[in-house]
Amino acid sequence: MKKLIALFATTAVASGSAMGAIALSGTSSVSYDDNGSSASATTYDADLTITGTAGATTFTQGMDIDAGISVTSSTLSTTIGPVTVSADMHNEDDAATVSSTGGLSADSGDNRSVTVSLDAPIGDATIGLDDTGDVTVTGTFSGVTLSHTVQDGADTTSGSASIAGMDVTLSNDAGSTTWTIGTTVAGTAVTVGSDKSVSATFGVTGNTVVVTHTAERASATSTTSTKYSTAQKDAYTTIAVSRDLTSGAALSATYNTFDSSLTLKASVAF
Repeated sequence: MKKLIALFATTAVASGSAMGAIALSGTSSVSYDDNGSSASATTYDADLTITGTAGATTFTQGMDIDAGISVTSSTLSTTIGPVTVSADMHNEDDAATVSSTGGLSADSGDNRSVTVSLDAPIGDATIGLDDTGDVTVTGTFSGVTLSHTVQDGADTTSGSASIAGMDVTLSNDAGSTTWTIGTTVAGTAVTVGSDKSVSATFGVTGNTVVVTHTAERASATSTTSTKYSTAQKDAYTTIAVSRDLTSGAALSATYNTFDSSLTLKASVAF
């Protein structure tokens, strides 16, 4: 069935001489980093996304275009009643990809895939099923949003709620629990997490200061499931000042206490 649905999704796009709608979007930026006591560096980045839509079918192509043209993503998705088919057609080489936690990912080979999912509403809850066999139940009850995923040996549960002016999130992944609590005091948005992280945002939209503290990280070896390894890293704090200009561009300055570096960045999105 999965093959037939995937073939239908491909045919739905290929049968038309042109997509029903084409949208272009992207970002570009230039950054100067003094790198603290190390040599300074200037980096450039430009990305382009092309999105084509025909009925319930969407094709999205992402490209990195600052130093040549290279494909970063290629996705085709379609909806047939309660069934959604999504095909990831780009085989990323993730051997040199640095994770958000600083670990190095090992290339897992051909990572193209086709995902078939089912979303069926039952009362105030929605039951979802994907081609890996995971079953997810989500719903909002009395202002509390809950999600539970049943999977082989590693069930996950997450919830979120706004209580007395505080935004609370809670997640349990195979017995490991994490949480965040966020609130706004005198115009300052503050968020604390179970990993000892703290962030505070001052100012108004388009003109903000964000202070973020990241706790010390212990070293960890990669596992079969995550393929990530992380090295020990001391705690550090970043202070980021950003401002939107009337020209449509944005300017930002970020200071990082880890290496005493200052990064200046100018960017524009279209």
